[in-house]
Amino acid sequence: MQNADIISTVEFNHTGELLATGDKGGRVVIFQREQESKNQPHRRGEYNVYSTFQSHEPEFDYLKSLEIEEKINKIRWLPQQNAAYFLLSTNDKTVKLWKVSERDKRPEGYNLKDEDGRLRDPSMITMLRVPVLRPMDLMVEATPRRVFANAHTYHINSISVNSDYETYMSADDLRINLWNFEITNQSFNIVDIKPANMEELTEVITAAEFHPHHCNTFVYSSSKGTIRLCDMRTSALCDRHAKFFEEPEDPSNRSFFSEIISSISDVKFSHSGRYIMTRDYLTVKVWDLNMENRPIETYQVHDYLRSKLCSLYENDCIFDKFECVWNGSDSVIMTGSYNNFFRMFDRNTKRDVTLEASRENSKPRAILKPRKVCVGGKRRKDEISVDSLDFSKKILHTAWHPSENIIAVAATNNLYIFQDKVN
Repeated sequence: MQNADIISTVEFNHTGELLATGDKGGRVVIFQREQESKNQPHRRGEYNVYSTFQSHEPEFDYLKSLEIEEKINKIRWLPQQNAAYFLLSTNDKTVKLWKVSERDKRPEGYNLKDEDGRLRDPSMITMLRVPVLRPMDLMVEATPRRVFANAHTYHINSISVNSDYETYMSADDLRINLWNFEITNQSFNIVDIKPANMEELTEVITAAEFHPHHCNTFVYSSSKGTIRLCDMRTSALCDRHAKFFEEPEDPSNRSFFSEIISSISDVKFSHSGRYIMTRDYLTVKVWDLNMENRPIETYQVHDYLRSKLCSLYENDCIFDKFECVWNGSDSVIMTGSYNNFFRMFDRNTKRDVTLEASRENSKPRAILKPRKVCVGGKRRKDEISVDSLDFSKKILHTAWHPSENIIAVAATNNLYIFQDKVN
């Protein structure tokens, strides 16, 4: 397996017809959902490669003697306005706006060029021709429309498109910038938590997202396990938050690793805009925007790893950044774990399930069997012991179709697409 093929982000567009992945090699691959055909009504739902393009290249910062990786950190789709699709992709430093469009006709019969595109000798041109459009094989073109660079000193961890569709934000470890889609050479700094003396640095920004309906509101999470809700109407620099969400620590659970595992790796507004979900190392929490002192729901993702934190610290897994997603109706949440396991929690029934994304059990039309991890004691035949989990197989990135029960799960360099069994 090439390191470059490791998937680093997965994102459905607003209709769910397209699914984009970015990888460590700077490539973006877009999958398109098959249309339903008359003779095979059940075939709908197959996603096939629609377009592949190189979004970012490796760069070198000569002033700081730093290599800038081409790895795609995040992809965000813009709502579709016309026949073309637009998406934002970012690596550590530079955000790009890409236009993905289809061409199925080509002009022929130019006056000044021959059919191969070579310029003709003007003295040989004796008559004027009217160019015509002729049908050709469908071609999908990706073109960079804007490049938003030179605004981040630290690594970009999040981008989020605002609900006004005119602006978006990009967040790095210490600052959040607000951009207008039309203006590439300047951005507004809306959050700056950089201390005057870097030795006093105690926390970093880990993720940020705009509210789905209110264009003035956004949240960002920190490595200290806190979430700040900011309102851009109160002041231009949102250093003073409007709301501050934090759960007081249970002293009985305090350990050497408490601070590391309480760092929030992802924050997501629910589609309704009423809740925010956060993922830390061991749990997923759901917060009501109207209650700041504690989450309304806490789900244990892999509580059996509590006793393994020492070895997870030694192999650096404790710093893994897991993402979390809502389903279209905000009733189920999904997040990843190790051993190619991913977890789903039903908020209404409080039932949860562990599923596995792997080659062995993902033949087409196969039904996923729930997996169980056993801790100590006797192991039942279909259980897997916590000591035999593979920590190199981790599911960090998942996505959920905006309206249907279709999920995309990235397991290192493989993308799995699962959907609800219909009838």
